Parts: sequence; structure tokens; C-alpha cells
Amino acid sequence: MKIQHMAFSIILMTSAPAAMAFKGDAAAGEAKSVTCAACHGKDGNSVIAINPSLAGQNYSYLVQALRDYRSGARNNPIMKVQAAPLKDEDIENLAKYFSTQPGKLKSLSAR
Repeated sequence: MKIQHMAFSIILMTSAPAAMAFKGDAAAGEAKSVTCAACHGKDGNSVIAINPSLAGQNYSYLVQALRDYRSGARNNPIMKVQAAPLKDEDIENLAKYFSTQPGKLKSLSAR
């Protein structure tokens, strides 16, 4: 039991700093997000039911999704065009911005 507790403590201590050290500049991401606003809302809270809200999404998920759109691993013609010119730094900045925005929950009955 003591070994399990110690192992858990080591994992926690080594993973916590990495989780807090997300790359990206939220202000630069906000400036870059002007194009995103047309479909995903100014602050990442989409008002169009078919377009996902980005506000409050997980940073790592957003980074991976944009990289996958850019590479073609995720197939969406609109997003491929939007992600194609993005550099890794742009993607990290956008992910930082959207992941730090408060998401607005919508009721299923409102759709």
C-alpha cells in the first residue's frame, strides 16, 4: 500500500507541472480567432447548432483537432481550408484562447 501511495505521489508531482505548462498566448489566439467567429461565435460559443462551441474545450483536444484538420487526418473540407495556413504556434494560441473562454451550456430543449 505504501509503495502504491508513493508511486501515485510521484506521478502526480511529475504530471502536474506539465498540465499547467500549456503553450500558447491567449491574446494572440484571440486576435487570430476573427475568422473562427463566423462559425464558432466571437468568444467560441457557437450560436449555430451544427457548429461546435470551442469555448471551454480542453486545450490538448483543440490542438490535436486543428493539427488533424490541417494534415487531413480529420476530414472536413471547410476546416481543412481554415487550418491549412496555421503554424503550430497559431494552433497553440487559438487553443489557449478558446480553452480559457467560459463555455455557455445550452439546454437540449432549446435546439
